[in-house]
Amino acid sequence: MKIYTGRGDRGQTTLLSGEQVPKSHLRVEAYGDVDELNAVLGALVAALDAGQAALVDELLRRQSELFSVAAWLATTPASASASRLEPFTPDKSQALEAAIDRMEQELAPLHSFILPGGCAAAAWAHVARTVCRRAERRAVRLRESSAEADRQLEALIVYLNRLSDYFFVLARYCNHLAGRADVAWNGRPDQPSPPR
Repeated sequence: MKIYTGRGDRGQTTLLSGEQVPKSHLRVEAYGDVDELNAVLGALVAALDAGQAALVDELLRRQSELFSVAAWLATTPASASASRLEPFTPDKSQALEAAIDRMEQELAPLHSFILPGGCAAAAWAHVARTVCRRAERRAVRLRESSAEADRQLEALIVYLNRLSDYFFVLARYCNHLAGRADVAWNGRPDQPSPPR
């Protein structure tokens, strides 16, 4: 099977639920952002130290969940395909909250904004946070453009909101594991360079 088909050469694509839509369609933009986020997670996993097997496993679960998020975003709610997808339930957001709480127990309280960066894994976690926020905004726009309520989309928005919080704490946690301090933003243009 060839990877290229030529079907998208005219700027059209097919949703998981079978509808032909322009590649600029809001639904395509939304699952495209989630796909980008999943790729960033791949880079984050690659940047983790070899001794972080538990964290790698946790991030692989997040990647699998993001495939489910993308599948829901690529499916119109009233389609027959929607009934074949596994429901996206609140327990996934609750698991993120538990992971956030677990990591925060090892972190110093935060009293200021911090500059994104630090070790490579932390830097990738910050990139993941920002891409996740964009995916969340796109999902909200998708909800706003819909004439009917979509419980699954609501659950996805909650999940993406919680996931971006998770990535923020994960960035701090990765720096903590690497022995790197967060660099506080002081609001001045003469901000000192972060320690190396």
